[in-house]
Amino acid sequence: MKLKFLSVAIASALALGLNGCNSSSDTAATTPAPATPTPVGTALDTPTGTAQNTFSVATDFTVPGYSTNLTGASGTIQAAATTTKVQPFGFHKLVTTGYTDNGETFGWIKDKNGKGLVFADGSPYICNGTNQGVGSGLDNSSFIQQTDGSLRLVAQFECQVGAMYTAGLNQDAVSGALSMKTGTLKFIDQSSEFGGYTHCAGVVTPWNTHLGSEEYEPDARKDSQTTAGVTADKYYNATFPFWTGKVDDAQSNDPATGMNPYFYGWIPEVKADGTGFTKHYSMGRVSHELAFVLPDQKTAYLSDDGTNDGFYKFVADKAGDLSAGTLYAAKFSQTSASGAGQFSLTWISLGHADDATIRSAVASRKQFSDLLDYQAPDSSTGACASGYTRTNTQAGVECLKLAAGADAAVVSRLETRRYAAMLGATTELNKTEGITYDAATRTMYVAITDISKGMVDNDPINDKGGNNDVKLAKNSCGAVYALPLDANYSATAMNALIAGVPTTYDSTSPYAGNKCDVNAIANPDNINLIPGTSLLMIGEDSGSHTNNVYWAYDLSAKTLKRVLTVPKAAEVTSTAWYQFGNFGYLSVVGQHPLDGVTGAAAQDQETLLGYIGPFVKN
Repeated sequence: MKLKFLSVAIASALALGLNGCNSSSDTAATTPAPATPTPVGTALDTPTGTAQNTFSVATDFTVPGYSTNLTGASGTIQAAATTTKVQPFGFHKLVTTGYTDNGETFGWIKDKNGKGLVFADGSPYICNGTNQGVGSGLDNSSFIQQTDGSLRLVAQFECQVGAMYTAGLNQDAVSGALSMKTGTLKFIDQSSEFGGYTHCAGVVTPWNTHLGSEEYEPDARKDSQTTAGVTADKYYNATFPFWTGKVDDAQSNDPATGMNPYFYGWIPEVKADGTGFTKHYSMGRVSHELAFVLPDQKTAYLSDDGTNDGFYKFVADKAGDLSAGTLYAAKFSQTSASGAGQFSLTWISLGHADDATIRSAVASRKQFSDLLDYQAPDSSTGACASGYTRTNTQAGVECLKLAAGADAAVVSRLETRRYAAMLGATTELNKTEGITYDAATRTMYVAITDISKGMVDNDPINDKGGNNDVKLAKNSCGAVYALPLDANYSATAMNALIAGVPTTYDSTSPYAGNKCDVNAIANPDNINLIPGTSLLMIGEDSGSHTNNVYWAYDLSAKTLKRVLTVPKAAEVTSTAWYQFGNFGYLSVVGQHPLDGVTGAAAQDQETLLGYIGPFVKN
């Protein structure tokens, strides 16, 4: 997901259903050989012209074991006979930001007292990613089947002041069509845990709850305050409205009663009906993209989305309960520099902790200096004074040691990345994103959006004072990696599976402006595997493709197929496979569509949640 400071055209046919969380900052100006594999299928090509402003789906996309031969007018549910309804296969809109129901507005950001925030012009602060708010809009949206068989949606919003909503879903028993259930939209109150923050990716846990994330955690050394005011961090300041109830430039934060940087950067969990909200402080505090729970219901992998970040594993004490456990950070040992690289992995323990203990420390409004003692490296030699460890993380090069009297368990959770680096873990990854798992092969897959900065061999800034464990050639189009797991669900290696290809197109080409080969992936972000198949689905968050793509990569056939393209400026987020009864669905969010596109209608710039399908089980 991209970090964005903000100040779909979805065609009218899209409102009916079918037409047919940028991460990369720069791309090498090279023209390589054609990408491999070449995309298959003819139903969806790279958009050009007016098609760049719409959602388009590949009508020839199929999932093994399912059919897609429902017929009827696009986007409608028609009575073909007295006992039959049909919905055509396609991309179907479910809801957009700004939807109103049950006295609520979907995506309206609220303060600590549950009052909706408003901008200076009196308009509501809707987190849609294209208005004057700070953030990217609706992100992960979980479809959850409850014990009584009913379906609910839990949606989280990627704005500095985070928000979550829940609502009921209708499923037509004959056609499989999904729709919002009127009278059920409800705001999820997070104030008991200091409010929400920049919610990015999420998943449905094996025990049917929504597991979210808080991305781009504040830098507590930079943002620690002892007096009321503003900080030098505009994103941190943009979270003040939750505490002050105001959205303006004049507000300030009182650190004694308002926000503290350690309030944010955690993994939240909530039940489908919006009750039982909590944050899992035991899982550590980083720029959480996603926490992905494996089938043992104890092991979770945590991706850290930023520059010079790490990769983490959490093992809970009890299955189905993430409130206590041991946290580990990965140590990478490169075994090949070919392509996007291969690595063996070992795991460094950061110790055991539980939610209650760490929450108590968070609630006490810790300052950075309570946890770590910082010194700048020697300006001429770069060395650290005796007793300090030199690290290079997202915070830059630092000399660190535990503060006098600091509890290492608390430090390991409140300053997870710094602590991991002090223990020798690898903190060189750049924008680690989505995670998914194939139970049939015991293989986990992880997306890295952009292979640059600390991942490049001896980068003059991001490897200075660090380990230089990752020594690759730059590829700003990113890659997806395969991680084999042992019998204990521990990843032992990380090997490049498929990568994007930096490309320069001639100014006369219909693909001019694309900086990654249009026939290959670009800046992979959200990924998911369709269970029981070899289809790895890859969603893009790229400024290097004019239109981001949702791809299907066949792990067996090694073929790549476009499944969905989204409008200009939109990210592909919230990708997941769901099966309810005989019907299957691929959920997709088109985040901040047509942002900055001249002439785009406001309603077409609302972030949109929809689904590809329905797929009918054979």
